[in-house]
Amino acid sequence: MDAAVLLGPRDLRIESRPSPDVHSGEALVEVALAGLCGTDYRIWTGDRPVAYPRVMGHECIGRILAVGGEGGGVRPGTRVVIEPNYSCGACPLCREGNWNLCAERVAVGIDIDGCFAEVVRVPLRCCWPVPDGVSDEAAVITEPLAVVVRAVQRAVPRPGESAAVVGGGALGLLALQVLRARGARVLVVGRTSRRFALADALGAERTHRVSDGPLGAVAREFSRREGVDLVIETAGTAEAVEHAIDLVRPGGRVVLTGLPHEPTTLSFFSIVRREITILGSMIYQREFGDALELLRCGAVKTDRLVSPRFRLEHLAEALLAHRDATAVKIVVAPRP
Repeated sequence: MDAAVLLGPRDLRIESRPSPDVHSGEALVEVALAGLCGTDYRIWTGDRPVAYPRVMGHECIGRILAVGGEGGGVRPGTRVVIEPNYSCGACPLCREGNWNLCAERVAVGIDIDGCFAEVVRVPLRCCWPVPDGVSDEAAVITEPLAVVVRAVQRAVPRPGESAAVVGGGALGLLALQVLRARGARVLVVGRTSRRFALADALGAERTHRVSDGPLGAVAREFSRREGVDLVIETAGTAEAVEHAIDLVRPGGRVVLTGLPHEPTTLSFFSIVRREITILGSMIYQREFGDALELLRCGAVKTDRLVSPRFRLEHLAEALLAHRDATAVKIVVAPRP
């Protein structure tokens, strides 16, 4: 099989490798499409160190080639998406249901070889059958959609509430749709307006560029009260966290999903004075099924989110295209 192997920062080579052996409790998946995200870009540049050599890629749709032992209902030929994070299952966090916080959690494409290859080996428990009628191009969005579903669920939106999404990237546009499916009115806030037309088409009631005026005033006008009821932050910057606090009303909820890496100058006086609830949301727990159902029923639309696909041998070009302002979700097809 061919695999895109990262030997060091920006040193990416296509290599021919034997297909992995499959052991009990594992599956071999023939990759149809693999999504590319900011984590892959940071690994490629060296900003996020990994053990080399490494095959990246953790957003995947494919078909089961082989299973080791009992397949648990997943047979060769089954079309599946891969849930790329799995835990030890034995620590106190895992036993209480917080497996996404497990210190021994393994991430496909980061800790072990991933999906930028023709074939990937994963635990059977990571394979979710794709409902009939959900295309490969839609299913490849399942992993980031599950991230968003968890974030929105932690915000506990109620029908008719006002919400803001900070960030107009793939996660932000997915969060917009999940919030709309939960009955919220949604304001999308971004540093640029390049995806506002797309946000409008996906159900945003209003969009606002950060440089076009104070966020607090916009939130009050949109919500018709002191600010929006809840904010989902997806941009992953310290500035975006501050924008979320500016948008939310006293007593409101802010959920952070974007993993900012730089310190923030956040004023905790304002947070205490206004009794704002701030929640972190880390990947997902049991949200893959919910994400697949949103795709099946059409509540989340992906046809305008997935960009033209790249071949595996052009993965370096795909990684550069990820930074292009016109790209939303880049996908890689290992086979023609």
